[in-house]
Amino acid sequence: MAKAGDEDSNRGRAVAPAAAKQDLIGTALAPSMFAALLSRLFNWSRSGVGPRLLAAVLLFSSVVTLTLTALQLYLDYDREVGLIETRLDEIGRSTTGSLGESLWNLDQNLLKLQLDGILRLPDIRAAEVREIADRPNPIRLAIGEPSTRSVVTRDYPLKTNVQGTAREIGVLHVEATLTDVYQHLLNRALVILASQAAKTFLVSLFIIYMFHLLVTRHLVAIAEFVSKYSLARPPPPLRLERRPPYDADELDKVIDAFNAMCANLQRAYGELREANANLERDLKVRQRAEEDARASEERFRDYAETASDWFWETGPDHRFTYISDRAGVFGMDNKALIGKRRTDAASGSDAEPEKWHAHMAMLDRHEPFRKFEYRGRDTTGRMHHFSVNGQPIFAADGSFMGYRGSATDLTEQHETEERLRQSQKMDAIGQLTGGVAHDFNNVLTVITGTIEIIQEGLADKPEFAAIAQLIDDAAARGAEITSQLLTFARRQPLEPREIDVNALVIETAKLLRPILGAHIEIVTRLADDAWSAMADPSQLSSAIVNLAVNARDAMPGGGKLTIETANRELDDTDAAGDGDAMRGAFVMVAVADTGHGIPADIREHVFEPFFTTKGVGRGTGLGLSMVYGFAKQTGGTVAVESEEGRGTVMRLFLPRSKGEAPVRTAPVHALDTARGHETILVVEDDPLVQGYVIARLGSLGYRTLVAGDGASALVLVDQGAKFDLLFTDIIMPGGMNGRELADAVRLRRPGARVLYTSGYTDDAIVHEGHLDPGVALLRKPYRKSKLSQKIREVLAGEPPA
Repeated sequence: MAKAGDEDSNRGRAVAPAAAKQDLIGTALAPSMFAALLSRLFNWSRSGVGPRLLAAVLLFSSVVTLTLTALQLYLDYDREVGLIETRLDEIGRSTTGSLGESLWNLDQNLLKLQLDGILRLPDIRAAEVREIADRPNPIRLAIGEPSTRSVVTRDYPLKTNVQGTAREIGVLHVEATLTDVYQHLLNRALVILASQAAKTFLVSLFIIYMFHLLVTRHLVAIAEFVSKYSLARPPPPLRLERRPPYDADELDKVIDAFNAMCANLQRAYGELREANANLERDLKVRQRAEEDARASEERFRDYAETASDWFWETGPDHRFTYISDRAGVFGMDNKALIGKRRTDAASGSDAEPEKWHAHMAMLDRHEPFRKFEYRGRDTTGRMHHFSVNGQPIFAADGSFMGYRGSATDLTEQHETEERLRQSQKMDAIGQLTGGVAHDFNNVLTVITGTIEIIQEGLADKPEFAAIAQLIDDAAARGAEITSQLLTFARRQPLEPREIDVNALVIETAKLLRPILGAHIEIVTRLADDAWSAMADPSQLSSAIVNLAVNARDAMPGGGKLTIETANRELDDTDAAGDGDAMRGAFVMVAVADTGHGIPADIREHVFEPFFTTKGVGRGTGLGLSMVYGFAKQTGGTVAVESEEGRGTVMRLFLPRSKGEAPVRTAPVHALDTARGHETILVVEDDPLVQGYVIARLGSLGYRTLVAGDGASALVLVDQGAKFDLLFTDIIMPGGMNGRELADAVRLRRPGARVLYTSGYTDDAIVHEGHLDPGVALLRKPYRKSKLSQKIREVLAGEPPA
């Protein structure tokens, strides 16, 4: 078909919608059409395959040009350098003899003339003769301009014959420059690249023009024909305006195939119209299909309006006649429910008689209902929360046929809400306990310090010293309780580091044997590939001890305590402990016992402070609270699994360390009371604590300056008070905390040393439960030995930047 159109070259117009209206080869030579041709090429190049072809040609040509240019430049460089090397060799062969003779005769004028001759050679930049002689001021003659860049150097020995023996008397040093070589290569590269770029650009334009002439303008014609094609009013077959080819090419074959496809479409369109006519004649079949479709649509609409997880139907007596198979996903036996009422499948319906009476009355009134919630058990006995929606069904005559609806399992939502309430309750308790511990630590600081003073004065009175020791023990017990409260409230500043969990468990297990007693068997199951964890080792050891002590109390008649470590990868679907979803890599430390277990009704209270099932005087109820607070503050969690009569497993999840080599902590040694003579600026708002600190520092030999708040301390600093250490509480009245005071002092006195103290830390020096780097903190309550040791550590340490 395309050939027929091409052979008629004398036609005055195009038959098909063509991209070009005239012969571009002929008009390209016409000067009057050159500007129009450039404009059309520019507009065409902004889209289509032409720009991509141009880019490919330019890219390939550029790569080939650069490669060939680089090869040519390398060959030129090698040739030029070879010429210089040959010239230097010729200098060595032709001049060393005469230069040696002149040097032996000490004829410097002749040497200079000879060196000038060498310097006049092409590319020679500098030449030098150095005499080798054991006498003062040997001859050294140099001409030219020596350089350290782009040069080729040679050293030639200068010899003479003395009594028939060759003797080396000097050295000829020659430098040849490569600057002219590089300049020549640069000029040649610019010429090659410019010529190749021009050639590549012209060739690319010619290729693009020929591609447009032979291909793309015909593709545009085909696209325009397709966009206007109509089956209802088909146009004549497609023809392209082309010169007659000798043989059919690819475009001719495309046009033939396209016209054949259009003919097939026309035949198919005719057959389709005939089929539609036959379908319209079969009216009864069509009406029956429409009625079935309408019934299916109504059922689908009912289901869609009640949108849920599974579907159900009941008869006029409200008994189930159908339950979809999806109910089995939620543990329900749909076949067993057929023939039962909803009240028969519900649990606890007797406890809510009014609710169920109102629901059954609504069913009897044949009213739709939504979001009716009740509880029921699945085949395993687990309690579920359901929400159901229902729509009454009526026959064509208006008679009631039953209900159709859907049901949704809300169990997970109810459990999530319960976990949220539990978490909020624990946070509120944590804030309360943290505040109580703050004030109590200030009091304990004075009590423990004062008891130490009293014990020193009662050393010769045993009967009173014993009473003082009882007070000291009680104060220590109070300090332990406040520490546990702060840990539960997540206000205990941690010092996490990379630790070997297996090594820590082994060391802690050694401590547990005398604590638990001989009637408890201790077994460790440690993973060989256990990761290192990021945690405070002392707090982790205390947590394991607390879990072990609770396990011991659950086995009064003896039993087995198992401590296990393992690696765990948790995702968002894993919930542990208080129900928080955890994600990431964790090291698990599990403590399991074979005791009596935890009853289900109190299991959710075990982490609350002061909650205990032990008798009066047996524990404070803070052990598990401390474990809970430590785990959450560390970035992990704790999970409880217990079965009455079979035992309990407490699983502690700690975040995996990012490092590879855990740091082993050094053993703790007893602190010695260290004395000093420096001046310390004490900033403390509590008068009792302030008086105690001043007295203690004085007994240790220090001089003190005192301020009750940050503003008063800054006044002393601005007045020029001299001190060696700022010892400040963190939480103080007046709008300035200890960290802000320390920053203000360091602005005035760079390098000032600071020691913080507090019984309760906020975000001033602790972030995400961890002390800021470089911060020194003395926790309240503290004793004299700890105070003196910490002061000496800060004073002896490196000054802050």
